[in-house]
Amino acid sequence: MTVHLEVAEGVGTVRLDRPPMNALDIATQDRLRELADEITHRADIRSVVIWGGEKVFAAGADIKEMQHMDHAAMVARSRGLQDSFTAVARIPKPVVAAVTGYALGGGCELALCADFRIAADTAKLGQPEILLGLIPGAGGTQRLARLVGPSKAKDLIFTGRQVKADEALAIGLVDRVVPAAEVYERAHAWAARLAAGPAIALRAAKEAVDTGLETDIDTGLAIERNWFAGLFATQDREIGMRSFVEDGPGKAKFV
Repeated sequence: MTVHLEVAEGVGTVRLDRPPMNALDIATQDRLRELADEITHRADIRSVVIWGGEKVFAAGADIKEMQHMDHAAMVARSRGLQDSFTAVARIPKPVVAAVTGYALGGGCELALCADFRIAADTAKLGQPEILLGLIPGAGGTQRLARLVGPSKAKDLIFTGRQVKADEALAIGLVDRVVPAAEVYERAHAWAARLAAGPAIALRAAKEAVDTGLETDIDTGLAIERNWFAGLFATQDREIGMRSFVEDGPGKAKFV
């Protein structure tokens, strides 16, 4: 297997394991989709870390594999490519990408599917597809523009240039930069903190934000309103409010 799933303390770690650069070939893409579905339905996994190891996150798609595909072959495959990444983006639980080394092309697009990105101070990110006479095909033109804005996204996509961690942080491509040796530890700590939170409320928050961004504000407010009211039927809401009243904020133990 080129991708493994390990679970500890409610955190599922999706570990890319295709040396030397974790190139995202078709088998790896399909495995990511399978694991995203498994994680979605497993109650013991409450948050997720996507991790490529200490040296590299993922340096992109498998160019040698794609080189021999013609137009008809890619028409048949392109939906599967996008569906694999979309499955990760739609995991209804908090997801953090732990980015070390290169996150280029498909690797950058995979990081974009996470809710939060923690990068090594030595990391480099980018969408270099234009240098191959292509454009990003796993969601990069859409998720990158939504994250950093269209102008910055076009800069990266049009030029194919790589950005270092400090610039990635400045433009909002990553959310935190830490020493390389601490990336996984910090990512796991972030995920573990949320794994102890109210699972249904976290799912509601993620869906409200993500779905709301794709629609007009009135529809987004309706989504928020329905989830907000619906959470009053949950045990976690009862626990949270009772704990707040009796013990003060931030001390609730959710189930």
